[in-house]
Amino acid sequence: MNTLFDKIWDKHVVQQVPDGPTQLYIDRLYCHEVTSPQAFDGMRARGLKCFRPKQIYCMPDHNTPTHDQDKPIADPISKAQVDTLEKNAVEFGLTHYGMMSKDNGIIHVVGPEKGLSLPGMTIVCGDSHTSTHGAMGAVAFGIGTSEVEMVMASQCILQQKPKSMRISINGVLGKGVTPKDVALYLMAQITTSGATGYFIEYAGSTVKAMSMEGRLTLCNLSIEMGARGGFIAPDSTTFNYLKGREYAPKGEDWDKAVAYWKTLKSGDDAVFDKELTFDAADIEPRVTYGTNPGMGIGITEAIPGNAQQANSPEAGFEKALNYMGFEAGQKLLGTKVDYVFLGACTNGRIEDFRAFAHLVKGRHKSPDVVAWLVPGSWVVDKQIREEGLDQIFEAAGFAIRQPGCSACLAMNDDKVPAGKLAVSTSNRNFEGRQGPGARTILASPLTAAAAAITGVITDPRELI
Repeated sequence: MNTLFDKIWDKHVVQQVPDGPTQLYIDRLYCHEVTSPQAFDGMRARGLKCFRPKQIYCMPDHNTPTHDQDKPIADPISKAQVDTLEKNAVEFGLTHYGMMSKDNGIIHVVGPEKGLSLPGMTIVCGDSHTSTHGAMGAVAFGIGTSEVEMVMASQCILQQKPKSMRISINGVLGKGVTPKDVALYLMAQITTSGATGYFIEYAGSTVKAMSMEGRLTLCNLSIEMGARGGFIAPDSTTFNYLKGREYAPKGEDWDKAVAYWKTLKSGDDAVFDKELTFDAADIEPRVTYGTNPGMGIGITEAIPGNAQQANSPEAGFEKALNYMGFEAGQKLLGTKVDYVFLGACTNGRIEDFRAFAHLVKGRHKSPDVVAWLVPGSWVVDKQIREEGLDQIFEAAGFAIRQPGCSACLAMNDDKVPAGKLAVSTSNRNFEGRQGPGARTILASPLTAAAAAITGVITDPRELI
């Protein structure tokens, strides 16, 4: 008890259903085009209006193309979903950030950068990677479409309270090791189901030293450990990031907010249902070799020799290796790469593009690699150009695409062809995730940049 999760959760309890779930008040609902149409239809069928429309923000991202956004969307299904979201937002009086708007992008990138996601909030969206917003010190989690409708109608949701877990990482990260590598390491250690039923609080000196962009990446991947969500206690890094942002408090309200936010931390006497501790010195740049994010290795390591070593069921382990075209005991260094993707709600922020630019500066993209560099928002796109990163990319043979979820998932034009191998900064490497038959290796922006330059899996530390 007396954990940060308890403090935020308890403050938002409307009522406790006897022998049932908690009715929890929700501060912010984000809606994208894929999981909201049925919710709006349900509201319409029941003759309901949104209870607190000012708490709801809508944005297309999954289906948006990353080129020619000023033209009609060619794919009829994608066009229908994007158009429907806009019509629903207008009908229900909700804020909508449409394509080509300066406010558009991936909703999990835009929410924090606009100051819509704030410490102490409860935040939901019909998307599993809503856990991203936990980096702000918020309790944020993905919900189903019927639950989206519930929040629209009542600004509340029925939820069973998860158990609490604290994961502490201490020490200084080594050269070329990023928060993405930390998350991939944690998944390999505790598996993709190791945090099922828990809400994770990340702590320790390593986490404390992370930038806000790094924290957003770490919290984004909480769901891939099976967790309900993950978050980090707000501190000076959080406050400095939020100050002056569009929806952040201003003036005296800012001072009051910061005074409250400083209380948002687990007590010294806090009791967690589970605690794990890791050493930053044990983490090197990581790559995945299988078809779930927990099937990963240090970049200099070999694929585990058997399923037991890989913390994986025998059938699943063999099936994953067959799909990927790899073998137990194989090292991935030197493996030919066909595609490289920088972007997604995991690694589509300005810090990720700075890292990629730092490594490719003065070098040139491999002619054998197709590279998609996709900002997470138009704000990130603007930052790239203001900092001159676009010139570095252009000189190295790369081009910047328009914001969107892009090749994270096969819901838009950016699909990796069957059989091709992609090094991706996104969050999932499931079979067909980036296109039917596509093979995905998850990695950090630095490792992705190294592959884009050399055309093969390369330890980024050799190029830094």
